[in-house]
Formats: sequence, structure tokens, C-alpha cells
Amino acid sequence: MKKDFLRIDVTKDFPEFRLTANLTVAEGEFFSLVGPSGCGKTTLLRLISGLLQPDHGRIILNGRDLTAVPVAERRIGFVFQDYALFPHLTVGENIEYGLKVRRLPAARRLERVRAMLAVFEITALADRRVQELSGGERQRVALARALAPEPFLLLLDEPFAALDYGLRRRLRRELKELQSRLGFTAIFVTHHQEEALSLSERLAVMQAGRILQVGTATEVYTNPAHPFVATFLGDANLIPCTVTPTAGGLQIHPQGGRAFTLPPPGTGADAFGHSSGGGSGAAGTAGQFFLMIRPEDVVFTSEDPLYRGVVATWEYLGYGSYAEVKTDNGPLLKVLTGKETRLALGTRVGLAFQKPALKLLPINGDYPS
Repeated sequence: MKKDFLRIDVTKDFPEFRLTANLTVAEGEFFSLVGPSGCGKTTLLRLISGLLQPDHGRIILNGRDLTAVPVAERRIGFVFQDYALFPHLTVGENIEYGLKVRRLPAARRLERVRAMLAVFEITALADRRVQELSGGERQRVALARALAPEPFLLLLDEPFAALDYGLRRRLRRELKELQSRLGFTAIFVTHHQEEALSLSERLAVMQAGRILQVGTATEVYTNPAHPFVATFLGDANLIPCTVTPTAGGLQIHPQGGRAFTLPPPGTGADAFGHSSGGGSGAAGTAGQFFLMIRPEDVVFTSEDPLYRGVVATWEYLGYGSYAEVKTDNGPLLKVLTGKETRLALGTRVGLAFQKPALKLLPINGDYPS
């Protein structure tokens, strides 16, 4: 089991919102912060790096309280969204910069620069200026410069944001492979759900200065703890419903649909995300909830459907098709299907849910419309 390497418990007040963060990152872990623009992801990175000071709380890295430690003494590498490379320096000189700040001897600096050039396969670029590099080459140089001083922690603030989709995918695979091989601890900021799910050992979903949920990508995607998490990290249908406990489990009355029964909390994999022997459920087991179902877990059926309606949207995606169904007296439901047969707009269909994938989420007043 990995030990806790970074512990953060801070607050920072701004005119528009308050950032509150309490989390731990394990040694050698690739941890992601994901959320919409303005939620506080970059602000939290700046607090960790020392570019901002918290109003309250502490930041502990490798057993050392960094709260009052100057930026240059924190042994933290930072890769900015625009890379922030020095245009007047060559690639080799950019990589060497942090080593000069640490006042390493010239021979040691040269050895380390050569090693970083080799690791990132950019030795042939050593004497080039930044302006002569492609986007992917600049990204490699920025990573090499950040890792050259052997930081305890690497912070990455949306480093792929300026790259096209194909290059983003290739470079994030390279980054993950490099992190696994070298074993450095990293915190990666993104608002791109695919990057967060594919790169992270664990991730934290943020909204309006708060951390709503922390867990592995699988845990957070499969068992979101908040309606915002469900809709931001992947796509989701959120259906208002009434839950009534019965002798056989939980009676679910979804808006505009047919009632059905789910296992009670704590028995098997129930709708509150518990495994066998789990807890007592979210805010009790009776009352008003959102019934959450992912589009890939909604199926077309002609036998005893939970909903009936008409196809309002149909899009072919290559790997499958995406549809929106306007249900009779109910919500608009999203469906992701592997079937390639196109259904004409206005076609009447029946829908059913794969019940093991259903989750009940509390209806929170702060859920964004």
C-alpha cells in the first residue's frame, strides 16, 4: 500500500467563491483534478506550488510543511498550459534552467540535461529554439524541464489543451507510460473527461471551489455521489423519482414511467453503490431522488418497457449510435447503442434499463440546471 505523500487541507477566499480542499495523494500516484472552468483546479495547483498562499490550513509534502516555504525551495515541477518555455533559450538551455536555480555544478547539469533529452527522445532538438518546435515537441521540452531538477511532485495544468485530438491521445499515452516507468508523483488538471478517466489512478471532481468526490476512475464513473459528478464525468440520464421502502426492497416510481423494485440498500450491488454489507443509503431510503442511468445502460425493447416514446434524435458515431427518445409524459432519455440500424425520427420505441447499473442520487438544491 502506497503511503500518503501529499496532504492538503486549505481554504482560500475570493470575491466570487471560496476554495475548500481536503485530500491526500499517495507517493508515485497519478492524481487528476477534473471539473469545469472556474471551479478552482488551477487555483489549487497554485496553492500547492506556492504561487498563492492559503488563508487557512496546511500543505504537507513528503513530511514537510510547505505552507510558508518559498516557491523555489518546494522541489515541485510545474508544466503550464502554454508550457511557458523561454523563447530566447535553446531546448537544452530550457531544460538546464531549473538545474541552475538549484545551483548544481556544470558537469552535473550537463549530465542531467543529456539524460532528459534521451528520456524524451529529443536529443536532436537540443540546439533548437522554441519557435522552431511543433506543439508536441514543446510539450516534451516542458515536461523534460519540469522533471530535470528531480522534483518531489509534478503539477500539470492542462498541458494538452492547445493540441489537436490525435496528438493529445498519443502524448497522454506517452505521459502515462513515462510516469509509470519513472515513478514520479503527479497532479494533473483537466476539464476533459476522457483524459481524466484514461490517465488517473484516482481523481477528484470539483465544482465551485469544492471537491465533490474522490476515487478511482471506475468508482467515480460507476458510483457518482452527486448529480453533478454523474453528468460531468460522462453522460447520464437523471430522472426524478419517488422511492418507497417495501418488504421486497425499494419501490421506484420514475417520473412518467412504470414503477419497479430494486434490492434494498446493503444487499449485493444496490442502487446506492454499496457492496454486500454496505451502509444505510444516501439520506435514507425514502423520498425524492434522481434515478441515474448511463446512456449505454438504456436498451430498446418491445417487451414490458419502463418507458414508451418517440425517437427525437439519432446520430451515427461509428462505434455505435446515439439517440434521444422523448418519452410519453416523461423525460427526454439518452441512449447509446452498438446497433448500426438507423431508426427514423418519430419511430415509436420502448425503453428498459439494465437494473444493476441504476443508481439513486440525492436531489441537491445546488445542482446546476
